[in-house]
Amino acid sequence: MAVRREDQDRRYVSDYYEVLGVARTATPSEIKKAYLKLARQTHPDVAGPGSEERFKEVSTAFEVLSDPERRRMYDLGGADALRGGGAGAPFTGGFQDIFETFFGAAGGGASQRGPVPRGRRGQDALIPMEISLREAVFGAEREITVNTAVACPTCHGTCCRPGTSPVTCTACNGRGSVQRLARSFLGQIMTTSPCHNCQGHGTIITDPCPECSGDGRVRTRASIPVTVPAGVDHGARLRMPGKGEVGPGAGPAGDLHVEFRVKADPTFARRGDDLICSITLPATAAALGTVIELETLDGVREVNLAAGTQPGHTEVLSGLGVTRLNGRGRGDLKVFVDVEVPAKLDERQRELLTELARLRGEERVAPKATAGGGIFSRLRERIGL
Repeated sequence: MAVRREDQDRRYVSDYYEVLGVARTATPSEIKKAYLKLARQTHPDVAGPGSEERFKEVSTAFEVLSDPERRRMYDLGGADALRGGGAGAPFTGGFQDIFETFFGAAGGGASQRGPVPRGRRGQDALIPMEISLREAVFGAEREITVNTAVACPTCHGTCCRPGTSPVTCTACNGRGSVQRLARSFLGQIMTTSPCHNCQGHGTIITDPCPECSGDGRVRTRASIPVTVPAGVDHGARLRMPGKGEVGPGAGPAGDLHVEFRVKADPTFARRGDDLICSITLPATAAALGTVIELETLDGVREVNLAAGTQPGHTEVLSGLGVTRLNGRGRGDLKVFVDVEVPAKLDERQRELLTELARLRGEERVAPKATAGGGIFSRLRERIGL
């Protein structure tokens, strides 16, 4: 009895094993072998028009049964168990999708559609910029000079001598690709590849622009304004879209990446959002207390040091550090204090210090051992050296 087409379609969807002609106990290699055989017979380039639907059914069956999880779900509940999307969704692409996924695009160019544009995106550029610590803290407006490529001012990116234009390629008739009949394990199939005569552009430039030699762009030096963000750190990069080189055929410009390199400052060092510096006090000033004027990046600031200031003491000046990149205020300026002990004393100074020692009962002093390497070791730890 003849089987109607709709009955055949229902049978193919409901029994993928029957579609491939294999048993339910078939191994993955048997399934693959059966698929290859049917693919040779049903591929439209071999079987001709009208075989697309059959090839799609064969491909759908193969995709389900070659995937262990989909096959398990199918064995449990048939095709209905695969509906609804997710990992078990049935194959929904065209027959060309599964064929190209398994075999690869025929001829390396079967997916090409139309001529290839001459204009291509330009290269990105990475340029270092040296800035001062002040510029890193507060930000700045700078300019950078770069060697780059710009659209040709003579042909304006057409690549042709002014007054001329590209001519249609006679090898591909402007399509940018050519088709050839080739033999494969599927039999004779039609392959598509870029045209070698025009490199896939569909047109040929017979009279190139003398200024750019048909490239559509020329080399030049250009000055580009750069905004240094306040709070930028050493090694940080700023991306400037469209400020890189113009591409061949006056294609879109690439991006310019500016890498900031912060010069060492003679007074201040940076630790995150904080600035640090150190000052040295005479022993008398540390003992009696004093007020010093400190030249900061924000101008002169007074620093009050209490009597009895010890070596390694840290004085914090809030809000005088580095601007935070998120714009929420600034870090602190941390001033580390060192105390200088006089190395040479005249007779009168020695008498006065001897009297001071007698009054304080310090003629003979028993040193106190401390863990951690002493004052300067602790100072280095606090600074982070």
